[in-house]
Amino acid sequence: MRPDPHCLSRRQMLQTAGMGFGALALGHLLRTDGYAAGAASSQSHASSLERPASSTAIPPRATAVIMLMQNGGPSQMELFDPKHELNRRAGEVHHDKVEMFQPGSEANKLLACPFRFERRGQCGMELSEVIPHIGSVADDLCLVRSMHTAHNNHTESLVMITSGKIFPGRPTLGAWVCYGLGTENQNLPGYIVLRDPEGYPGTGATLWQNGWLPAIYRGTEFSASGPPVPNLRPTVELPQGAREDDLAFLARLNARHRADYPSESALDARIRNYELAARMQLAAGDALDLSRETDATRKLYGVDDATTANYGLRLLMTRRLIELGVRFVQVFAPVKPGPNPWDAHGNVKTENEKIAAQTDLPTAALIRDLKQRGLLDSTIVLWTGEFGRLPVSQNGSGRDHNRNGFSLLLAGGGFKAGYVHGATDDVGYRAVESPVSVPDLFATILYQLGLDHTRLVYTHQGREESLTDVAVSRARVVGELLADASHDSGKAIDG
Repeated sequence: MRPDPHCLSRRQMLQTAGMGFGALALGHLLRTDGYAAGAASSQSHASSLERPASSTAIPPRATAVIMLMQNGGPSQMELFDPKHELNRRAGEVHHDKVEMFQPGSEANKLLACPFRFERRGQCGMELSEVIPHIGSVADDLCLVRSMHTAHNNHTESLVMITSGKIFPGRPTLGAWVCYGLGTENQNLPGYIVLRDPEGYPGTGATLWQNGWLPAIYRGTEFSASGPPVPNLRPTVELPQGAREDDLAFLARLNARHRADYPSESALDARIRNYELAARMQLAAGDALDLSRETDATRKLYGVDDATTANYGLRLLMTRRLIELGVRFVQVFAPVKPGPNPWDAHGNVKTENEKIAAQTDLPTAALIRDLKQRGLLDSTIVLWTGEFGRLPVSQNGSGRDHNRNGFSLLLAGGGFKAGYVHGATDDVGYRAVESPVSVPDLFATILYQLGLDHTRLVYTHQGREESLTDVAVSRARVVGELLADASHDSGKAIDG
């Protein structure tokens, strides 16, 4: 039934009443949700809210991603990339001038690693003594030692490792994955973020935004303490039936608005968000009820240990969310000792020991638990920081940021297990053998999910945008990282 033409629509009412201040508020809300003019400029009404056509021509090896974001810049020399030449020449002036970011490294003197490295697993992967639990699952890991990125500052590099470029405002990896694949659980968001309840990571919510993709693809924060989803329930209990009446009235208003403005996608996206919120009221609490977990599982993740409880609880929640069909879970490291906890400017020994003690055991527990439940094959686990550290000392015992070389871990999802890829130079400064860029990494992850990074596009302001922006980055799928025999061109392990 068409609305009465003599009645004002909600938007008309907001534009005319109160000198139009209501319309200003509405415009702000729509911009906040990512619906600025042109956000879906040449997309059809359906494709702007659903998965894009022709983006899934590749048989998928994986269906979900867990991104363990180790913000701060974990030191490759202290964790994953043993450098005997660096230790041998400790205290000497490095023959090349390194690219410094902050004061304290001007002497350009090489700093030894304070930790021993040991060969772990049947593959013989060399890993630091400071991450013994991660070492215990070495045979399930794909270690990339030749990563590089575009900036030495935390903000730009964190934006890069989550969205593919250093400029804020673009959709993040999780948003692109959900845009390309949709969701498997209609009662939970496809993209969930588990930050430390004690505070936000460096750069904050920018790291899980939808950019100019529709707002339904933005990461949804779940909490490991208190209500699992903030602002999901009313602060004041409503009388029985009142909420249902409110929702029915709102549905009638929405139907009238949709009839008047059939080409606008903003309302449909917001309706979907509210409908999802209503379903989450029932599903979220049940999904995250950890009382159903056994004592052995809680011990595995370190949930009952004060040192590992913060991170372990969130990784246990992550496994439950993956079981329930959540497409992308992004977990941030504990914010103590700071919003960028791997940022070891002062002392590489004590600072790495502190954050590794909190994260090492739960990380290994997640990989082991996913594997024993048959979920690791279909789930990509990515453990990464935004950059690495310099081989020279900063203020005597710390290290400054290094964009030219760093290491990260992959597990499951069809990535080659027990494998080390690439290398940095003799002191760990620059990726020199089989280098991998952040866009290369993203292209490879999308490939394993059955998505072609050159075809997963969204038209924004007249330009076809993509996660990798291949015309600029020249991103490629790194076949050497994949277990599929048709892409197996790398060595099994470095010696």
